[in-house]
Amino acid sequence: MSASRNPLQHLRASDLRAVALLATDATKAVTRMAEGVHQSVWRTLGAPSGAAPGRARGLTGLIYQSITGVTQQVGNGMAAALTRLEPLLQRIDNQGAESLERAAVLAALNGVMGDRLQAHANPLATPMTLRCNNKMLTRAEPLTTTEVTGKVLIVIHGLCMNDRQWTSQHAGLPVNHAETLGAALGYTPVYVRYNSGLHVSENGHLLAQQLDDLVHGWPVPVTELSVLAHSMGGLVARSALFAASQAGMHWPGLLKNIVFLGTPHHGSPLERAGNWVDVILGSTPYSRPFAKLGQLRSAGITDLRYGHVLDADWQGHDRFRRKPDSRVHLPLPVGVACFTVAATTAAKRSRVADRLLGDGLVPLHSALGQHDDPKRCLHFAADHQYLAYRTSHLALLSSPAVAQQVLAWLSR
Repeated sequence: MSASRNPLQHLRASDLRAVALLATDATKAVTRMAEGVHQSVWRTLGAPSGAAPGRARGLTGLIYQSITGVTQQVGNGMAAALTRLEPLLQRIDNQGAESLERAAVLAALNGVMGDRLQAHANPLATPMTLRCNNKMLTRAEPLTTTEVTGKVLIVIHGLCMNDRQWTSQHAGLPVNHAETLGAALGYTPVYVRYNSGLHVSENGHLLAQQLDDLVHGWPVPVTELSVLAHSMGGLVARSALFAASQAGMHWPGLLKNIVFLGTPHHGSPLERAGNWVDVILGSTPYSRPFAKLGQLRSAGITDLRYGHVLDADWQGHDRFRRKPDSRVHLPLPVGVACFTVAATTAAKRSRVADRLLGDGLVPLHSALGQHDDPKRCLHFAADHQYLAYRTSHLALLSSPAVAQQVLAWLSR
C-alpha cells in the first residue's frame, strides 16, 4: 500500500490512547443499550425492573454489570500503559507536521461528540488555539513586529471543520478569503481552531479571553479587529463579543467589522429534524433505548436547533427535550459593521420556494437573520446583505464571487 493511501500514516502516539478510551466508552454504551432493550421486552411481559429504569435484575443484571466493569478495567489498563509509552512513541514517530487528513477527521469527530471527548479527558478533544503564519500562537514563541500589522482579521470556522479548511479550490486554483483580504487590505489573518462540539456559549467565553490575551500580547498596537466567520463560527463570534462586553474587556472597542458566511442565526432545520427523531424513538419501550444513539450528538449540534449563543439559552434545560424556541434575543452589536452572505443552491430565476431552501444546511431566512417574530430579527442593512446563487454551504469558502463581495465591503 502506498504511503498516500495508508491511513496509519496520519496517526500520532497520543491517538492510540485516545482511541482506546473511545472504544471503552463505545463498548459500555452498546452494553447499556442492549440491557435497555432486554429490560424493555421483559417489562412488557410483566417482569419487574432492576435497581434503575432500563437496568436488568438478578443474574441477567449481574452479567451486564460484569461486562461493563471488565470493559472499564481493561480500558483503564490500556490507557495507563499507553500513557507511559507515549514519550517513547513520540520520539520514534517524531510527530511531524499534522496532515490535512488527520486535522479533518479530528474536526469532524469533535463536531459530532467533542463535548463527550472533553468531559472524558480524551486526547482527541481539540483545545481552542489561535494560529497565524502557519504556527500556533504561544507565549513561548511570540510573533515578531515584521510578521504582523496592526489590522487583525479573526477567522472562525464552522461545525466539524478546522482552520486549515479555509483554503479550498475553485477551477483548480486555491481560494482563501482571509488571505485575499490580507494581501489586498493589509490584514493579518489569525485563525481560530476550536472544539465545535461544545456549547456555542462555552466557545464564546473561551474566544473572548483568547482575543483579550491576543490584543494585549500583539507585537504592534492593534488598530483594528475584524471577524470573518463561516457557519457556526458566526454564532461563536456573537457569543464571544457579548461575553467580552459583559466582562469589560478591551478588544470589543477595536472591533470594526463582522462578516458572516452562511451563519444559522435562527438555527437549522436539520437539527430540528434530529430532535423529532429523539421524540419518535422515545415514544415506545422497544425503541426508547435506541434514542441514546441520537443523543450522542454534541451540545454544539443541538445549539443549532434555534441558534443558541448565550449560556441562558441552554443552562437548566434538557437539550434533547422538544420545546419551542426560548432563546434570549441578542441583537447585532452597536457600532460594528455587520455583513451577511446567504447562499442558495437554486438559480436566481428559480421559484421563490426553491431559493428559500438555502444552501442545503442553512435556510435563506436564517442566514439573513430574518424571523417570523419581528422582535427576533437581526437587522442587517440592505447593502450589507449578499445572496450567492447556485452555491452550497461549503462552496461559500471557495466562491470567487463571495471573495470579491467581502473585499468590496471591507474596502469601504
